[in-house]
Amino acid sequence: MVISKNKNISTVEDFTETEPWRIFRIMSEFTDATEALSDYRPTVVFFGSAKSSRNDKYYKMAERTAALLAKHKYNIVTGGGPGIMEAANKGAFKSGGESLGLNIALPMEQKPNKYIKTLVNFHYFFIRKVMFMRYAMAFLIFPGGYGTFDELFEALTLIQTKRSDRIPVILIGSEFWRGLVKFMEEEMAERGYIEKQDLKIYKVADTPEEVLKIIKQVSKKRKHKK
Repeated sequence: MVISKNKNISTVEDFTETEPWRIFRIMSEFTDATEALSDYRPTVVFFGSAKSSRNDKYYKMAERTAALLAKHKYNIVTGGGPGIMEAANKGAFKSGGESLGLNIALPMEQKPNKYIKTLVNFHYFFIRKVMFMRYAMAFLIFPGGYGTFDELFEALTLIQTKRSDRIPVILIGSEFWRGLVKFMEEEMAERGYIEKQDLKIYKVADTPEEVLKIIKQVSKKRKHKK
């Protein structure tokens, strides 16, 4: 087999720097992550800012919400870092529930928070995102920045295009999300860039109890369909 026409690849170290080797690394990362996560269902995924302080009201709400869901036997999954992620892992951990973190290697290293029971490390962002989507039965989107919005719109797009099951996407904090919701309703939908029915993909909640109610309602509907 010809590995390279123009380069003299004479060592294992050289080969690991090539594109073909990257494919093996991607396959390995998918395999390891699947093995680590396949036993944890149902999972509720928490997305939100890594910069939220422990005094932030959304940090406290994430902790309370995770604790409530953990008591109802939902496994809590986060990106494994600080802020909202730490809060959710903390709530699950202190309630005796399963607390999982899918950590990503970043140039400014993201240190996993101490409340994670099961940690899975990723090199590739896209594999990590696939794992979030694959095992989730609900997404909770807390206030955040670019990364949070990326995760939100990926979830909405996959559900809209029927590439993912119709699972709850819950925006936490009506005060924070008000502007975006208005934009989607009055600009995106009114101009025909999305269908009016696409606005039903997401819900908005302000308390842990509302979140639990939405998730349970969807779970009940699924059981009836089966």
